[in-house]
Amino acid sequence: MQTSQLKESMDILKDHGYKYTKKREQILQFLIDKDGYVAAKDVYDYLEMDYRGISYDTVYRNLHDFVELDLVEEMELNGEKKFRYHCCHGKIGHHHHFICTVCGQTKEIRMCPMDYFEEQLAGCQIEGHRFEIFGKCEKCAAKG
Repeated sequence: MQTSQLKESMDILKDHGYKYTKKREQILQFLIDKDGYVAAKDVYDYLEMDYRGISYDTVYRNLHDFVELDLVEEMELNGEKKFRYHCCHGKIGHHHHFICTVCGQTKEIRMCPMDYFEEQLAGCQIEGHRFEIFGKCEKCAAKG
């Protein structure tokens, strides 16, 4: 059974000319279920269980396509690209994240530090920004 998030994502893929594949569906469902940043290798290992010999390039290409369609967010952590299902798709509004450097869990930060910087940047044309806080979540911090 497809979740509403998965159905919405599959509809977006279809609207942009992508064919339905079980692999695409499984990648998206894996990211929805993880609810945090994961490496492409994690996605690859998950798919490899069902699709022996699947190409790492296939996984990475799909992740890249999902980023381009704004279904998935990407960021770099410790020199490695990580991916997560795009949270809320505009339902919450502009916000940022705390990201656990151990398990990849994320927590929403419902404010934007740009509000404090805009007056210092008078006359500048801001085209975008990223703000993330990195550290250990409660569970990982408790483990030592």
